[in-house]
Amino acid sequence: MKIALAHDHLFQYGGAENILHEFSQLYPQAPIYTLIHNRHQSKYFAQSKIIPSYLQRLPGSEHYFKYLLTLMPNAWERFDFSDFDIVLSSSSAFVKGIITSPKTTHISYCHSPTRYLWSDSLRYLQELPLIEPAKSYLNHVLTRLRLWDQAAATRVDYFIANSNYIADRIQKYYRRPSVVIYPPVPTKNFSLSSDLGNYYLIVSRLRPYKRVDIAIKAFNALRLPLYIIGAGEELPRLRKLAKANITFLGELSDKDRNFYLSRCRALIHPQEEDFGITAVEAMASGRPVIAFGQGGACESVLPGVTGQFFSEQHWEALADIVIRFRAHEFDPRVIRKHAETFDSLIFQQKISQFIEQVKTSSYENSSN
Repeated sequence: MKIALAHDHLFQYGGAENILHEFSQLYPQAPIYTLIHNRHQSKYFAQSKIIPSYLQRLPGSEHYFKYLLTLMPNAWERFDFSDFDIVLSSSSAFVKGIITSPKTTHISYCHSPTRYLWSDSLRYLQELPLIEPAKSYLNHVLTRLRLWDQAAATRVDYFIANSNYIADRIQKYYRRPSVVIYPPVPTKNFSLSSDLGNYYLIVSRLRPYKRVDIAIKAFNALRLPLYIIGAGEELPRLRKLAKANITFLGELSDKDRNFYLSRCRALIHPQEEDFGITAVEAMASGRPVIAFGQGGACESVLPGVTGQFFSEQHWEALADIVIRFRAHEFDPRVIRKHAETFDSLIFQQKISQFIEQVKTSSYENSSN
């Protein structure tokens, strides 16, 4: 059985790339197809053959990637997968639109229907620093891409969703069913600590939808220590917003990040995520999570056992929960045991089992 892997792009490393890494560990001989890749980031896939699209050859393609939006569907459609039995894609954008032969099965692990075309389309337009005529033109472009994206979803043979939350979105926007397999967390990389600090912690890319500003406003009012790990375009604005009790640690190594995770009073999770791997990483470290009660966090955090929810995405609601939060009421061993249900080994077993079922079904169908 010949398998190919496909991923939207490889110039950063986050949750989606972690999924691809697990795929490459499971199928080390499978080549990886992508729009463009950064050789520095490709170190995580040093043993894999990476095949980029023609966009890689365009000058400045990585730096100006978002301006190549209208070329991306065509770039994916020009790949030839006719030699493969299965293509396993990791998708949050256009990779779902690959064209496969009748004998090739496309399985799409979907992190989310393309956000800037569907659920976040209006916010995406509002946040861009463009004059109105340019926004009107971009809106027209997004409409055309939305039609393509919905049609492209019909080319996928099987969808896997990373949460029930995303499964509902796949059904809403693409009218397709999906199987839920939660993302993996290598729980062996995290450990419990008896030496706890007095700080709360955020680990996040600093982007608008992450709503780190909510946490900063809450902790400004509470005057409690908050450490923030991560970087992004929101950093200058958030620094201006924060008072002296809030510390920006920047991007850290995995070792240093895990040190802070294992010693925080709790992880603050103010955003609405498709799943939220960081919340599970905190729980693998035995630490409770204070999360906004929407999205994928509702499927990983057990209220009263591994964390607590706040119901409104406002700083006052978060502050109210933090005031009443008692870290000693949570058992780190119980929290970690729950996190182990999301372990990488379990993820790989479920993916391989799913592919075996698909293969068996295909063979049965071809013999009838």
